[in-house]
Amino acid sequence: MRLHDLVIEESDAAKIDEILMNFLRDSGATEALLIDRSGQPLAMSGKFGSLDPISISALAAGAFASTGAMAQLLGEPEFTVLFHQGVKANIYVSTVDDHTILMAIFGESTTVGMVRLFARETIRGIEAVLTEARTRSRQPLGLGGPLSVDEAGSAFRELPAD
Repeated sequence: MRLHDLVIEESDAAKIDEILMNFLRDSGATEALLIDRSGQPLAMSGKFGSLDPISISALAAGAFASTGAMAQLLGEPEFTVLFHQGVKANIYVSTVDDHTILMAIFGESTTVGMVRLFARETIRGIEAVLTEARTRSRQPLGLGGPLSVDEAGSAFRELPAD
């Protein structure tokens, strides 16, 4: 399934938001983002202040993709975790599934071990929501849904000349 085939309904978004808020509370991280592999933010939670979540998401996805190339050079399918440590801020990025990654930003008030521990639980919760949404997205839609190629072709057939 292609990522753009995924339909995240309001109830899915609410579940993901709750999962991210619980992650922040439990891990001590200050910001959490669920982003797709192209760098588009899908969900975010935390105190971003002056931090631009769009830019940080794009840069994190790019860094994650470049580590994938390094992994392949070493014979690994991918590295599933990326960690950047700074003086005041740290970033933890982890694979959720083939299409999405979780990014956590945290400072001195917690440790990478705590973030990693609660990220695993968070990823399982997000995976469950996304799997349910993808399953639902595959089900045929009623009236008002997008047309398939066959439906579109039959809808725009030329009428016989009079």
